[in-house]
Amino acid sequence: MTHRTIFCAILGHSHPDVTKAVSSQLGLLNTNTRFLHDGMLHMAKRLTDSLPGKLSVCFFCNSGSEANDLALRLARKYTGNKDVLILDDAYHGHTDLLIDISPHKYKKPCMEGKKDWVHVTDTPDIYRGEYAGDQNAGEKYALMLKNTIDKATQDGRKISAFILEAMQSCGGQQIYPAGYMKHCFKYVRDAGALCIVDEVQTGFGRVGSKMWAFQLQGDDIEPDIISFGKPMGNGFPVAAVVTTPEIATKFGEGGHEYFNTYGGNPVAAAAALAVWDILEKENLREHATVVGEYLLNEMKKLQSKHEILGHVRGVGLFQGYELVRDRETKEPATKEATEAITRCREKFNILLSTEGPHNNVLKFKPPMCFSKDDAKYLVKCLSEVLSEIERNSKEQNGK
Repeated sequence: MTHRTIFCAILGHSHPDVTKAVSSQLGLLNTNTRFLHDGMLHMAKRLTDSLPGKLSVCFFCNSGSEANDLALRLARKYTGNKDVLILDDAYHGHTDLLIDISPHKYKKPCMEGKKDWVHVTDTPDIYRGEYAGDQNAGEKYALMLKNTIDKATQDGRKISAFILEAMQSCGGQQIYPAGYMKHCFKYVRDAGALCIVDEVQTGFGRVGSKMWAFQLQGDDIEPDIISFGKPMGNGFPVAAVVTTPEIATKFGEGGHEYFNTYGGNPVAAAAALAVWDILEKENLREHATVVGEYLLNEMKKLQSKHEILGHVRGVGLFQGYELVRDRETKEPATKEATEAITRCREKFNILLSTEGPHNNVLKFKPPMCFSKDDAKYLVKCLSEVLSEIERNSKEQNGK
């Protein structure tokens, strides 16, 4: 039986080139990062050469959580402010600081709730949000962010940074409307704060046409800080933060330094460089574009067959399929979404997960080796599962 994995390591399991690079380096040298080595320098250059403007200083870490935690430290040191502006339903990591700025976590009954230094603006949801379907949705959602900043300022609060995922993943695979980042970044900078983009789940060509998902918002978009994680080493623990010389210099003043024992060590660098080489050698960005468009179109066709499939959205190999009980009311089909991922796993060995504030979005973020044949298989199996769920629902309701 073929096992098809919906997996977040960007190249899939056990790519031989990554395995060889890691094994070779591990057999030669691995040390902490107090000692510079060529791998770290080459990794920094590959990363910064792909980014716009003054984004040229790298800090290396072990995980996306470490990267986002450091990004906020950089912003707080640079601005002298503490408060953070976030999107509703966001998730940025598992440290105490990141849980505090992740509504996806702090809203849970076992948590302490929102802190007074955290300011939340609406997610620019293109399906359920206040401006869903509006041609000027990006600008209007950005005005909502400005109103959040204005209220915080009136209350005497000072914001250090606005942090957002390049596309919101745990919040429901949200693809922001055009112009959203451009307008938001202006309002944030006018308030004296920095703009942090979290590329942990979206970067390294997953969206196909661009290396980084924030670039989908326009070639003129330039964050102040960017964090990277999961895909960077294809599952090997390596992550990074990239920022400007000005922000990095301010961070180092007064002995306020950053050191990570293993972040960017020789083996981690070997893994990251191998991933980058494979992305280019195997044309995986082009592959993500072609397969992603094919899958998105096929899933949209399924909407005509399955009323439960309320919305299909995505770019490249970053997609979400939102299940609803009623297309008019958009009542979330939370229970049915859980049934769908369970049946996909048990019947077809397909691993999916549910996300979003209602846990009714089927999250799809496969390795970039995912093929057209895999896409056909997914669509076929998911159609069968949705048919079963819809049939059972009609029987239970006596229709």
